Parts: sequence; structure tokens; C-alpha cells
Amino acid sequence: MPRSRTSRSAKTRKTFVLQKPNGLLTPRVQAVGPEHFGIVAVDCAKARSRYFLADFYGRVLLEPATLTHSRGHFQAAIDGLRQAMVQHQLGDLVVAIERTGEYHRPVQRAFRAAGFETRLVHPLTSKQYRQPADPGNKTDDTDLAAICRATTHGYGLCDPVWPDLYRTIQLLRRHRRDKVDKNSQLCCQIREVLHAAMPGYAECFGHLWESPAPLVLARHTTSAGAVLEAGLAGLEAIAEAAQIVCRRDTFHKVLAWAAQAPPGHTHSLELRRILGDLDDDRLHKTQQILELERSLAQLVVATPYILLLIIPGINIVTVADLAGELGPIQLYLNANAITGRAGLMPSRYQSDQVDHANGPLRRRGHRRLRAVLMQTADNLVQCNHYFHARADLWKRAGKDARWIRVKVVKIFSRLAYAMVAGQQLFRHDCCQPRHYILGKLLEFHSDHHTQPEQIRQDLETVITQLPAKARAEEAPPLQKLLDEISQRGRGPQPLAKILPLVLARLVQRVLQSEPVREGTSS
Repeated sequence: MPRSRTSRSAKTRKTFVLQKPNGLLTPRVQAVGPEHFGIVAVDCAKARSRYFLADFYGRVLLEPATLTHSRGHFQAAIDGLRQAMVQHQLGDLVVAIERTGEYHRPVQRAFRAAGFETRLVHPLTSKQYRQPADPGNKTDDTDLAAICRATTHGYGLCDPVWPDLYRTIQLLRRHRRDKVDKNSQLCCQIREVLHAAMPGYAECFGHLWESPAPLVLARHTTSAGAVLEAGLAGLEAIAEAAQIVCRRDTFHKVLAWAAQAPPGHTHSLELRRILGDLDDDRLHKTQQILELERSLAQLVVATPYILLLIIPGINIVTVADLAGELGPIQLYLNANAITGRAGLMPSRYQSDQVDHANGPLRRRGHRRLRAVLMQTADNLVQCNHYFHARADLWKRAGKDARWIRVKVVKIFSRLAYAMVAGQQLFRHDCCQPRHYILGKLLEFHSDHHTQPEQIRQDLETVITQLPAKARAEEAPPLQKLLDEISQRGRGPQPLAKILPLVLARLVQRVLQSEPVREGTSS
């Protein structure tokens, strides 16, 4: 029977709700009664917290007390709560904790391990509930009262528990991002030192950081006079001693710069020392970033997010960023929940006949997730033909650049949700030309000089994430690569030993999946 228009519109109509869905307490309160439902409010600090117990009506059952963050004090507080539950005949209880960065985590873990349900209250929420009751008065006890009031009104929110795999990815990708930011600052400092000691030297190279030669030569000379004194033979000796390959044209370019260079800083020896320290720090952080990326690749291949590699413009690092900030895809009802959590939706102001429905983006949201999604949009616009064409079309239509990026994020989030949640690959205009997941992973490990054993393990793990049809499509490119390697016939070739094993595992899974697919279709 076709659906009627009224039933379809009634199904999609949003209902008016007073409480947050993940903060709802009404059914539990009705089950035991408001006077038998307890709320523990906790205001956290670094070394100690304040807490008290009240029922749903706000009647204080345990007076506010200080809780020191130690194992013994946690156990004493938990025992006291259990005694109070028996004494006051509480049938149900929740622990509402105000979020404070990482300082609330020990309290949350202690009460959760004791079997209590823990909920989180945002500091902005407790502030809004404190100011009307205690204007101009901010203390730990007034914060406790505000936390309790916010929880009774549905703003004590359940914090979903992520699997350890996603928690590990999140920690490592944030650590990598911190390293990248610090490395970028070091690169800026190095450029300033180079400009002070050797004005115009950095402009001799199109890519200062892709080759080690520019900084190796600068660290051994650090002035135009030293470059002229070394001459062509001296520069070649410096490159040979550092065991770097450098074209002869590069030496002539550096000598031509030195002949026309303006005067540099007079303290070139001191700047040489500073330049060496900064460059050593940069090289060390670069190596740490490569190691972190290898570790992230080993983790992310075990998640369905790896299927996003089929999209041009998405690489392993982007997949790790998305998996680390989004977490398990089962926590999201639909694609709009992803952009909604990031705050990528227009604000609305409506009062009587005034209605501004398409205001600026909401200022509240998960900022790290928003940054990852916007960075992904930048990559897609630059490296994906489909999104590049769409962005160019919108730009000619006069759309704002920020609007274009948000639009790209909306399209990508719907596509990513369908792939990751459904664990399937399907044809889309943005996947032209089609990228092969195993090929991208091989290229990543080749650039990062990964050990052959880890390459083999990662490839075999990815095979378990691929749908049956995709496994058959991934085999020919790998076979072509194996044939090319076998034709070279010289030099170390670890892939020549890895690819046959991976292909055998891939083909075996394809053959095993065919009878199952035929049986289900009959």
C-alpha cells in the first residue's frame, strides 16, 4: 500500500521536547517516585571536589562535603552514599558531575566502577542555572545546587563509553596534531633565522622542507661569505659527508645567490648554533610524527572508517582524524547528527513575526570535530574532481567560501555515514577515478618505510573490512603491482614476498563469499 501524504508528514514532523534525549530521567523517576530518586551533584577541581546528595524534589539528604581525590576517600564517599540510599529508601540514583577538562575523569571513573550511573553537566549549563538563583554569587555550593537543578531538568547527559580502540586512536591523533602544530612553529622559526643569517637563501628552493639539502648546506655555512669561501667543491663535500643526493644545478644556484646576497647578520656563528638546535628539534618531531602515523594506520585498519579511502582526497591521516573524533558510528542516528555535533548548522532567531531561520553558524559545538570536518572539506575541494567542480560552480554563483566548505561537509558526511555505518561501498560521482584501498595503504607504508610484517598485517586486516564485491575489485591492481615488481628483478623487494600472501588471502575470501551470496539471492 502506498503511504498517504498525511502519514508521511506526521512521521517526519519534529515533536516539541523539554529535555535532552540523553538526559531524560522522567521514566526512572516515575518508576520509583520523586522522593525515592537520588541525585548526587559533584563540582570537581584538580585535587578535591565538593558533593552532596538530594532527592528529585531537592530535599538535601547529605550535606555538601569535600571529597579528596584519593582511593580511600573515594571508597569512603561511595560507602556513605550506599548507606544514605538504605537510610532514605532511595530506589534509584544518578551521579551528576560537572565537566572540567580532564579533572572530572577520576571522579567519573571511581563512581562508574562502583556501579553508579554517571552523567555530565556542561559548565555553561550549570552557569545558566546558577545565575538566576544566586546572581553575583559564585561558590562551590551554589554550583552544586545549579548542577542538581540542571540534572532534574534533563541536562545531566549520559556520556557514551567508547571502545578502547577508538579511545587509543583519539589520543594518538590529538598527540600527532599537537606535534604537527609545534613542528609548524619550528619551521617558521627556522625561516626567520635563515632570513637573518642568509637573506634570500630560502627563496632559492621551491620546497624548503621536502629535501634535506637546503638546511644541510645552511647549517654548515650560515652566511653568504662562507658559501663563496667553500665554493663548488666545498658544497659537494658537505653533501657527500651528509650522505644526501643533490643535483649539481642546486650548488650553482646557491653560489649564484651568494654572489648577489645582501649583508646578513654579523653573528653568524651564534645563528648557526641556533639553526642547528632548531633543525634537530624539527627532525626529531618529524620522526615522531611518522611513527605516530604508522601506529594510527595499524589501528584504523581495524575500523570500518578505512572504507573511506576509496574517495579521492582521503588518506590514512584523514581517516584516523575522523575515526578519532567521531568515534563509533553506531552512536549517530544519521548524518545530520555528525554535523550537528560539530555545530555546522545555521542558528535561528524567532520572536513573534520575526524569524531569521538562516543565521550564522552556531558557535557551540565539538570544535575538534568541526576542525577535522573542515580540513577534510579543504582536502576534497583541492584533490577531488567532483567536489572541486561543485565548489567552483558555487563560487561562480557568488557563494561565500565558508558556505561552500560547510556544503561540502554536509555532502561528505552523508556519504561517509552510508559507507561506514552500512560497511558497504557504492558508486558515486566523487569516487571517479576510483581509488583502491589496498593500493592507498601500500603507498602510505611505502612513504613511511614501514616494516614488511606490519604491512602484511595491515593489509590482511583491511581485507576483513572489505565487502565481498570490493575484494574482487581490489585483486587486479595488486596483481598488476606484483607483476611490475617481478619484472624489475633487482634490489631489495619486500613487497614481492608480501603481495602473494595478501592476494592468496584476498582470493580465498572472495571464493568463500560467492556461495554465501548465491545462497542468499536464491
